[in-house]
Amino acid sequence: MAQLPLWSGQLSTAPWRAAVEAVPRHEFLRGGFFERAEGPGRTAWQPVLPDDPRWLGRCYADESLVTQIAGTIAPRDIRGEILREPTSSGTLPGLVVRMLEDLQVEDGHSVLEIGTGTGYSTGLLSHRIGGDSVTSVEVDPEVSTHARVALGHTGYVPLLVVGDGLAGHPDGAPYDRVIATCGVTELPYAWVEQTRPGGIILATLGGWLHSSELARLTVGEDGSARGPLLDGHISFMIARPQLPPPLGLLPDLDDRDDERATPLGADCLDDWNTRFVAQLAAPRAQRLSIDRDGRTEHLLVDVDAGAWVALVRDGDGWTVRQGGPVGLWDDIEEAVTRWRADGAPGPDRFEVTVTAAGQTVTWSRV
Repeated sequence: MAQLPLWSGQLSTAPWRAAVEAVPRHEFLRGGFFERAEGPGRTAWQPVLPDDPRWLGRCYADESLVTQIAGTIAPRDIRGEILREPTSSGTLPGLVVRMLEDLQVEDGHSVLEIGTGTGYSTGLLSHRIGGDSVTSVEVDPEVSTHARVALGHTGYVPLLVVGDGLAGHPDGAPYDRVIATCGVTELPYAWVEQTRPGGIILATLGGWLHSSELARLTVGEDGSARGPLLDGHISFMIARPQLPPPLGLLPDLDDRDDERATPLGADCLDDWNTRFVAQLAAPRAQRLSIDRDGRTEHLLVDVDAGAWVALVRDGDGWTVRQGGPVGLWDDIEEAVTRWRADGAPGPDRFEVTVTAAGQTVTWSRV
């Protein structure tokens, strides 16, 4: 039986404590991981392999560990540093156990996991309810293979499926619980369809402005799912099919005909909760900034809609210009102003509803 790591103090139930004691996290990180390289400029990553004396201790630290870069590159593939984006990781273990307890799993339940990753959370689930009650879907064949090997070494044999987790796995439905270890911009109705009435879906709802929260929905007899956000500023890599498109060439930002003062500046998007509300109003907007003519322009761009926003500080206030068929900043202003008028309720006062017609997110007044 393994010694409990420090982050296991977040556990409140005996069955999950037993699972953490039994399932060795380092077995799921045998391929090594990446750490941020020190230095200025863009974030670079360098490998930490099992022959590194720091490797074992890092495996049991309460930190997320990047295990894949750019969709194909593993730690063993690199000597030196790489300047690409992470695409797979071993999730913060304290968050993993928190989510598993939030899932409210009971003996005899069947669980669908979206995003196998390293396989560590799959192993914990398999210990808790048995591997034959766990189905885990991973979009990346190589990531799934590594997880299968690690699970085999630790004695667990859940059903591992390679495919688009947003489609679930209908062959094993209905499930009592669905848990996603990737972020989604919209919860797929397929998950609702594949969960029995009374079952629970636990997933991180976020977007391209990078504010996200954990949602726990209960499936009703009417085929809908409803539930609250659980708060906590939870963040996961977004599911690959829902990643934003490349920005490409920026639109012409020089049209000043509709320039006006705005009560909201780009700095409002630095606040997590405000950004979440803005993201609901402009779900396909991406944020960046550029320096032009001696000033910084803060941009929002919706590639699909062909719409854009440029915000510039003007003395003590801000001005905004917009272009395209929709007024992105108009929509954000309206949503944020209404939310603030309702007392700026926190995420725990938001409710998510998913039906065959789509997803809605509402909040209650403070």
